[in-house]
Amino acid sequence: MEPEYHNSIFKRLCLALNALPQAHRDTIQEWLTECPAEMFRECIVAFQQFITIYVNEYRCIDDHVASATKVLGLLHRSNMGRQRVCYKEFYNDAINELVDFTEDFARWKDTQRCSFSFCAHPFVLDPGTKSKLLQLDANNQMRSQIRGALFRSIFGGSECPYLILKVRRDNLIRDTLLQISALQHQHEDLKKPLKVIFKGEEGIDEGGVQKEFFQLIVRQMFDLNYGMYVYDDEARTFWFSSTALENAREFNLIGKVLGLAIYNSVILDVHFPMVVYKKLMGGPLCLQDLKDCQPALYRGLCTLLSFEGDVEDVYSRTFVVDYEEYGAVKSHPLKPGGESINVTADNRQEYVDLYVKYLLEDSIQQQFAAFAEGFHQVCGGPALRMFIPEELELLICGSPSLDFHALQEITSTEDGYTRDHPVISNFWSVVHAMSLQEKKKLLFFCTGSDRSPIKGLGSMTFVISRNGPDSDRLPTAHTCFNHLLLPEYRDVDKLRRCLMTAINNAEGFGLMERATLHASLRPLVVATLGGCDASWEPATLHVSVRPLVEASAALQLADVPESGPFVGACDPSWMRPFMDTTLHGSVRPFMGACDPSWMRPFMGACDPSCEEPPGSPHGHGADGAWCKLAT
Repeated sequence: MEPEYHNSIFKRLCLALNALPQAHRDTIQEWLTECPAEMFRECIVAFQQFITIYVNEYRCIDDHVASATKVLGLLHRSNMGRQRVCYKEFYNDAINELVDFTEDFARWKDTQRCSFSFCAHPFVLDPGTKSKLLQLDANNQMRSQIRGALFRSIFGGSECPYLILKVRRDNLIRDTLLQISALQHQHEDLKKPLKVIFKGEEGIDEGGVQKEFFQLIVRQMFDLNYGMYVYDDEARTFWFSSTALENAREFNLIGKVLGLAIYNSVILDVHFPMVVYKKLMGGPLCLQDLKDCQPALYRGLCTLLSFEGDVEDVYSRTFVVDYEEYGAVKSHPLKPGGESINVTADNRQEYVDLYVKYLLEDSIQQQFAAFAEGFHQVCGGPALRMFIPEELELLICGSPSLDFHALQEITSTEDGYTRDHPVISNFWSVVHAMSLQEKKKLLFFCTGSDRSPIKGLGSMTFVISRNGPDSDRLPTAHTCFNHLLLPEYRDVDKLRRCLMTAINNAEGFGLMERATLHASLRPLVVATLGGCDASWEPATLHVSVRPLVEASAALQLADVPESGPFVGACDPSWMRPFMDTTLHGSVRPFMGACDPSWMRPFMGACDPSCEEPPGSPHGHGADGAWCKLAT
C-alpha cells in the first residue's frame, strides 16, 4: 500500500480490526488461513511498511503503531495455524534497530505505565533483540541476588554474591554435580553471576574460564560411554537414551548447565534435534519432528502412510514397539492389547501417531522431565517465552555460519599494530587459509568458544595487540575480552607455525599449580615462555620449578656453561639480577623489574609454598641459610 493511503485508509482499518470483539477476530484469523501465500505475504508487507515508516520518520510509538502491530499479530497467528511464509518475515528491522528496549522492557514489566510494549509482541523481534532482552532480565535478577546477598551478609553472616564452582579437570562432572546438587533447595543461588575456578590453575574468571568450563562439561556429558544419550550418525544429533532411567540427577544437571550458559551469555556446542527445543517451549509434536531425530525411521513411517498395497499383508506389524536394552530385545505395546492388533490401511495413521508419541514423549518421559526441570529452574520465565524453538536453538548454540571476513572487518588493533600492518596482513592470510576445524580452534583459543554469536562474527568485539618484537613466544589470548596478543613475527611462516602450535594446545589456564610456584615466576608461566634446552638439568633444580622445565623443552635457546645459573653449585654472581651475562637466555627478559628474592625457587629458598619443616634435608637450615637444592 502506498504511503499516501496510510492516513485515509490504513489507520482506520487497523483501529476497526482491533475494535472488533475477540470472537470476530478469531473468525477473521480463520479466513486468513485460507488466504493464498502470495496474497498473504502482500498483507504482511503492507503492515510492515506502515510500522517501518512511522518508527523511522516519527521516532515514536503511538496508538497507530500499536494498532498495526496488533493486526500483524493476527496475521502471525494465522500463519502458525498454516504456515505460508517464514517466521523471519515478521521481523521488523526498524523496530529492532531504533526502539529503546530498556525502556520497552520496563513498560512490559509494568503494564500500568503503558498498555503497549513490543515485548508483548515478540514475533516482530529478531533473535539478537530477544537475546538482549533475556540478558537484560538476567542482569536484573543477578543484581537483585547480589544486593540480597550483601544485605544478608550485613545482618545474617557472610554470603557470597556469586555462584562459584570449583572444579578439577579430571573430575569435572562429579565436582559440578556435587556442588549444584548442594543447591537443591537454594535455586535462587543459580541466579547469581557465575564464577568458575579450575583448581590448580591461574585463570581468573572474567568470562573466559567459564566459557571453557561449559565447553568441557558439555563434551564429557555427551560422551556415549556415559550411556545418557544415543547418537544418530545420519542426523548427527543426540537423543535421550530411553534406558538411562537411573541418571535423573545427571539429566537435571545438563538442563541446569544449558540454563546457566544462557543465563551467563555463553554459547555451547550442543547437537540436539529441533524437537528438544520444541519440547522445552511446550509445543505440540508430530511425525515431522522425528525427521531431525531419527531420519531413517521417519522415512520408513512416511512410506507406510503412503503405501498403496495391502498394508497388513506386506508389513505384518502390530501395535508394538521393539527396542533393545542391554543387549536384550524388549517390546512395548502402543495401546492396551496392541500385541493382537494388526496395522492396516485403516488404522496406520493411529499406529504412526502412537509410535511417534512413544519415541518422542513416553519412552523418555523421566529423562526429559529432569532435564527440562533443571533448565527452567535457571532461565525459565516470561523473557524466555518470547523465543520460538528455532530461536532458542540459535540462542544456545549460536550461528552455524563462521564468516571470518566479517570478523576481519570489525577487528581493532592496539599497541603499535594497524589494520594494514604486515603482521596483521599475514595473520589474516593464515586464518583465511585454515580449514573449518582449524578456524574453530582459533575461535576457541581467542574467545573460549568455537561458536559464533547469534548475529554472526561481525557482531562481536575482537582485538589484536602487539605483544613484543619477533621472538619464539607463542600467541596468547584474554578469552574474557576476545583479545589476541600477537608478537611481531618476522615472516608469515613463523607466524603460521607459532599460531598453529598455540591453537592446538589451547586448553587450560597457566601451566602448573599456583601453590608450588614462587610469585615472581608466575608471569613467566602465564606468558607461556619458559622454554629451555638440555642445559637445564631438572635434577639440579628446586622441586618448585621442575614442572616448568619438564613441560617446556621445545625451544632451543643459548647454551649455558656448566657453571651456569641452574646447576647445583652456583657461584654468587648468578644472583645479580641485572647482569644478563650470567643468566640463562630464556630468563633474561624477566630480570629487569625483579628484586633478588625472585631467584629463591632456583636456589631452594623457601617461599610460602615450601612445606618442609626447619632442619629437614630440603628445608631451612638451623642457621637460617638457603635451602639445599632438591634432588
